[in-house]
Amino acid sequence: MTDPIRIVHLYPRDMNIYGDHGNVLTLFRRLEWRGYRAEVHEVHRGDPLPISGDILVGGGGQDSGQVLVEADLLARGPELRAMADDGLPMLLVCGLYQMFGHVFRSGGGQVLEGIGVLDVETVAGADRLIGNVVARSAEFGDVIGYENHSGRTTLGPEAQPLARVSRGAGNNGSDGTEGARRDNVIGTYLHGALLPKNPSIADRLISVALERRLGSASLRELDESTTEAARRLAAARPR
Repeated sequence: MTDPIRIVHLYPRDMNIYGDHGNVLTLFRRLEWRGYRAEVHEVHRGDPLPISGDILVGGGGQDSGQVLVEADLLARGPELRAMADDGLPMLLVCGLYQMFGHVFRSGGGQVLEGIGVLDVETVAGADRLIGNVVARSAEFGDVIGYENHSGRTTLGPEAQPLARVSRGAGNNGSDGTEGARRDNVIGTYLHGALLPKNPSIADRLISVALERRLGSASLRELDESTTEAARRLAAARPR
């Protein structure tokens, strides 16, 4: 393969807290360790989206960051929805997870329109949901991360949860769900960053990208002993 796999990092200046940049770095390294070349394309407000992006990653931010990117994101909405419909793998964390849904109603009374890639809606709660999370996924096993959000997100009929929480609050603290999935799009509240502690999710995004680009995916196994030790430690931490 001569052309690199292109990782598109959406709004890294405005939406990148709680270690979310680690998701991009994890994808880059896991491709590199397997002999694939990778490039990271940062897309800020006003920048064009790369035509040939292979994976899109967006992080979390404060309400102020969401306000900053709202108009730019809405302008990109049709293009991003078309990419999702075409099967582009995407990972959206916290703030951008909310804004890739239909709407986010903030605690200050602002209504931020989303772009409707995911069938979810979010309303800010009176308090924050904070702490370590362990959630169970049929595909990915135990999903481990850290949440810090006031949003209460509910899933519509076109969205499936990423996982079911066994410890933590997840989407809203009441229905037991964490995150949302639709085709190759994954939304989640889990920071920390998510992918270093959950390589099965990282490899799912990578596999889809390679299949779309090359027609098949060949991922040799990596030594995950350090990762598994870190996962056990993270899962054992108090809430």
